[in-house]
Amino acid sequence: MEKNTIDLLVHNIGLLVTMQGKQEARTGKEMSNVGAIEKGAVAVRDGKIVAVGREEEVRAQIAGLAIEEELDAKGKLVTPGLIDPHTHLVHGGSREHELDLKLKGVSYLDILAQGGGILSTVRATRQATEEELFTKAKGSLDIMLLHGTTTVEAKSGYGLTLEDEIKQLRVAKKLNESHPVDLVSTFMGAHAVPLEYKERPSGYVDVVIQEMLPEVKRQGLAEFCDVFCEHGVFTVEQSRQILIAAKELGFGIKIHADEIEPMGGAQLAGELGCISAEHLLAASDEGFEAMQRAGTVAVCLPATSFNLRLKKHARARTMIEMGVPVALSTDYNPGSSPTESIQLVMTLGCLNLGMTPEEVITAITINAAHAIGKANTIGSLEAGKQADLVIFNASNLAYLPYHFGINHVNTVIKNGNIVVFDGKLC
Repeated sequence: MEKNTIDLLVHNIGLLVTMQGKQEARTGKEMSNVGAIEKGAVAVRDGKIVAVGREEEVRAQIAGLAIEEELDAKGKLVTPGLIDPHTHLVHGGSREHELDLKLKGVSYLDILAQGGGILSTVRATRQATEEELFTKAKGSLDIMLLHGTTTVEAKSGYGLTLEDEIKQLRVAKKLNESHPVDLVSTFMGAHAVPLEYKERPSGYVDVVIQEMLPEVKRQGLAEFCDVFCEHGVFTVEQSRQILIAAKELGFGIKIHADEIEPMGGAQLAGELGCISAEHLLAASDEGFEAMQRAGTVAVCLPATSFNLRLKKHARARTMIEMGVPVALSTDYNPGSSPTESIQLVMTLGCLNLGMTPEEVITAITINAAHAIGKANTIGSLEAGKQADLVIFNASNLAYLPYHFGINHVNTVIKNGNIVVFDGKLC
């Protein structure tokens, strides 16, 4: 029986960004349509939104129902919960010792070739216990939540053995069950070729396909499979083999494509119908065309190109103009992008990718939801969807990327529950 009450009414909202409208991932000019409503309100029952719009309209819709709790937004900006669709959340160790190498001009791929980079984190992750990985990742999730992130995609890929990949994915599962932030898990055993297979990388591809993928599927530990298609890592043909095998097992498929060199990863994403292609700094127009035809979401990672001190960034403006749906993410990891702040990514999306504040908020809400296959439940504020909201200490969207380097979050509501209030975890 439906309750005759409203659990929570968020009212006196100065500007309510709903992202209502088109259900497909947004492209082109649609990315500027954020469904903004002045003097808004949101009514919540049982963790779901039951009414959203101008306050007088919402109150009229719920007239006669008892309201258990009212939250005064005090004229602030309210958006959907922010979504981080590309992270390497669960890992051991840290790599600040590589900063000096970067400052001396040693490239990302050169550090990897020397046994550093991803392989350094692999050693630390293999040595860490499940409990240690859980504690470390939980600390990062807390920071993400404080910054307004309510859903996170978490990739494995720092184990590179069946046992250690399963260990990472088990940690992500436990966090999803115990932490307010929702996690979507991605298996990425093809993140690098481990040292023990350095001379026979095809042998490791066989291990991923024949041993890892079936066992991850059997245990139900991941929804997606991702591959790092890059020079010195996995070739286009190796990536194709892994992704086809994953698709046949029922995984959704993603690809780290054309991050550093133009390998043709974006074209492969379109060919195979990947839900997302990620990084894309060196992707060609032909790759974008293939992605556009397939409806593949481009997940751009401007904090990574910023931190690697690269002179080029993903061509977000070109992709938007070509009709490719664009999302943004932190790429949180211990090496190339050690930041949990999606708000920093908002600023870099504007300054380095040339996106508008409206395009940026679209990229970290509804388009990010499409990049992880969750747009039917999150990414916009609409009746029936999950009640994930953020109240910012701001009156308009532009202020968030404009005033950078601080946390603008006042309150976070997750599944209808207040989990951050006045900038503090509840």
